[in-house]
Amino acid sequence: MTGKLFLIPTPLSQCDLDWIIPVAVRQSVQKLQFFIVEHPKTARRFLKQIECKSPIQDIHMEILNEHTPANELETLLQPLLAGHDVGLLSEAGCPAIADPGSNLVRLAHNKQIRIIPFTGPSSILLALMASGLNGQRFCFHGYLPIDNSARTQAITALEKISGKHDQTQIFIETPYRNQKLLELIIQICRDDTDLCIAACLTATNEIIDTKTVKEWKQELPDINKIPTIFLLQSKPLQVTT
Repeated sequence: MTGKLFLIPTPLSQCDLDWIIPVAVRQSVQKLQFFIVEHPKTARRFLKQIECKSPIQDIHMEILNEHTPANELETLLQPLLAGHDVGLLSEAGCPAIADPGSNLVRLAHNKQIRIIPFTGPSSILLALMASGLNGQRFCFHGYLPIDNSARTQAITALEKISGKHDQTQIFIETPYRNQKLLELIIQICRDDTDLCIAACLTATNEIIDTKTVKEWKQELPDINKIPTIFLLQSKPLQVTT
């Protein structure tokens, strides 16, 4: 019998686990001895925080990150095929959501391995919930192009799509480029387009604010080097005949 693959969310910030990770989830994770992680140092810190039953030095960890070759995924599943339960840990938030892991999960399905997703924080969903923007129709795009011209075209296209389909557009950026992205959005988007900035989610200095582009122009927050989710929703385009 194969083991089960548990998808384990981890904190988005340094905060009280009671607020974000259910007790039942922590108790289940405490029993595991095999983990697939993005960064062992961060994973060890989290396992200590939840008071893992086994000594940290006795826990088996394998690394899965954006540099892991596809041909190594089979090896990562070997403990599961040998009957051991394994936890897939995100670096922050939910595994396989804007995070390495989806290809491993898909391969596990091919091997008839049972997948068990645990409840925990997702920065994308938390931001959408708190934005006041359309939660019925939305699309997450991950990272926008780095090239300024391509990025400008991408933002313009997302604004048009949002207006056409009444759809919230969600995207992220590497923290040290957040401020420049924000400034570009404000520069090229329509004044009546809504923009939500959700930064430092679950932290004591959390920022979640939705304003029109025109309102943001009056004063921009400093989000340089701060983890941020951007949510954009434009008004329906007026069709003239």
